[in-house]
Amino acid sequence: MSAHRIMYWQIENIWLFYLLTAIALVLFFIGAGSHVWVWRKSSKSVSLSGIGRALNKMMMDIFTGRRLIHGDMAAGLMHFAIFWGFFLLFAGTCVLSVHHYVVEFMEGGIYLWFSLLMEIGGILLLVGVVWGLARRYLQRVPRLERRAEDALMPLWFVMMVLSGFVLEGARLSVHQPQWAAWSFVGNWTAGLIPVATAEVLYPTFWWAHALLCLGFIAVVCYSKMFHILGAPASIFFSSAAPVSPPGLDDEAGRLDVAEAVFYDGCMRCGRCVAACPSTGAGEAYAPRDFVQWARKQMWQTRFPYKDIRLWNRNGYEGVNESLWYCTTCRACLEVCPVYGAAFEAVAKERRQAVEEGTLVPALMNQTLEKLFRYDNPWESSKKQRGAWAEELDGEITDLSKRGAEADLCYFVGCTTSFDDRARGIAKSFSKVLRQADVSFGILGKKEPCCGDIGRRVGEFGLFEEQKEKCESLFDKYGISDVVTSSPHCYHTLATDYTDTQFKARHYTMLLKELLDSKKFAFDKRLNVTVTFHDPCYLGRHNRIFDAPRDVIRAIPGVRLVEMEHTRENSLCCGGGGGRMWQDLKGERKMSEVRIEEAEATGAQILITACPLCLIMMEDARKAAGTKEGFRVMDLNELLLEALETE
Repeated sequence: MSAHRIMYWQIENIWLFYLLTAIALVLFFIGAGSHVWVWRKSSKSVSLSGIGRALNKMMMDIFTGRRLIHGDMAAGLMHFAIFWGFFLLFAGTCVLSVHHYVVEFMEGGIYLWFSLLMEIGGILLLVGVVWGLARRYLQRVPRLERRAEDALMPLWFVMMVLSGFVLEGARLSVHQPQWAAWSFVGNWTAGLIPVATAEVLYPTFWWAHALLCLGFIAVVCYSKMFHILGAPASIFFSSAAPVSPPGLDDEAGRLDVAEAVFYDGCMRCGRCVAACPSTGAGEAYAPRDFVQWARKQMWQTRFPYKDIRLWNRNGYEGVNESLWYCTTCRACLEVCPVYGAAFEAVAKERRQAVEEGTLVPALMNQTLEKLFRYDNPWESSKKQRGAWAEELDGEITDLSKRGAEADLCYFVGCTTSFDDRARGIAKSFSKVLRQADVSFGILGKKEPCCGDIGRRVGEFGLFEEQKEKCESLFDKYGISDVVTSSPHCYHTLATDYTDTQFKARHYTMLLKELLDSKKFAFDKRLNVTVTFHDPCYLGRHNRIFDAPRDVIRAIPGVRLVEMEHTRENSLCCGGGGGRMWQDLKGERKMSEVRIEEAEATGAQILITACPLCLIMMEDARKAAGTKEGFRVMDLNELLLEALETE
């Protein structure tokens, strides 16, 4: 006799099973449809692009677990086991249904391999779920929450798998087929169940397993396990309809479809919490909580019954009050398995807060008022914007004056123009450009703010005004090539300005070009060990990691050592997202955490390439009491030391 399975052996009243299946499926599709309905109600019109690429990305992430394994091997392997175990069992159930209802083909070798794969699937799922429970409740990984639902759903999985093995064991105990060894777990279980007991209890085991599985199907869309559907959807829409920066004409409360899907696809895994510099510094903000608050707001405003979840419907009150702590550093998106941009959700909520005049800190209101009146967030004056240039030997071309010409416009930026420490960047960069014989000029007192601060804190009307000023000024003076000191200015000019007629670069990009063109003649060997701090808006936001390092390594006698957190995993200094102009409290300052990490490398100098980072790190150096001789420098200042003669 060839290997086969007897369907519905000893099961009576099978109509009841079909009825329960129908009820479970109806509940499933009502739940899934409710999510889609809320997404459509919450989102702007959807415009998909690159569907093939998005599907490929989704399939690769789902089936290989590459996004999960990256950065946390243990969590990635655990999820890999859960996914493939669940997938094999789900696929096996579908195949078995085709065999029973469409065409019979599960006999002989096909059935043997089917049995083996089902056993492997059950073991993988069981191992993965138990591993996950151990990480959450025994190892107590800090980023993982421990709510009732976090135990209930994994235990439900455990019961489904164990009941399946017991059911298989009871059947094999009675039939004792020659091919029982192919179902190796079920065969082992069969040895524990007496034949008489197995025959009597088999229907009970069958109905228990069926009810567990159908119950899961019925509640999956009403629990955190909607992640099974929401995560693939979030990965797909993150590429096919990515989150766009909020614009002046965006309707309040309207989301990109990728945001709406992400809110529902979030599993609360806590990777964003572990990566968030604000949370790490003991501040009041946690991106996971903000996303869950945003999800709750979405459902309460778009769904007639306020929410669809059976658990965790309440909580997260007051979370939106912490939105000013976000540095917009992008670390949350860097680690999110479903590509959720929590910082963009913060930006949109900030915009609404600014429009309504609620929850905006007093210092931030004063800063925005200065920006509106004086074209900078620092001083109640425009006169000192170009003062740093007067302190240099030799006049710098002012492109705003009649007849002035230069190949390159150096857009100094507000912080570099007004802060005493940051002015050193402008001075050293200008000297470096002179040594490289670069034709450049500045806009002097007429240089406006690029609008970065307005954009990051949600004052989009003010951002649009600053944007128009900059574009008009560049057009008026025929400026087509712009280089900036600040990664924030660079990101704003290169990304937030659209349909521009000029090219924007950060100074590290230009220095790399000059280095490659052999424009630098180094006059001395520095013989120092340095470490480099990746500014968030240079590194994570714009993926410029190598250019500054190439320049550092080219300086004679300089040895570069890396910190524990570097490149896309760099720690934020705490100055971005408008935080430079606020008084925020936490257990520690982010910059102090970073300065300690820099000092731990044994480096003598911490190098950065951002005026905000320079200010924050310099303050942290003074406050932390670093070892004698430890310095914080801008890359231009280090480069100039090697270029200047004694």
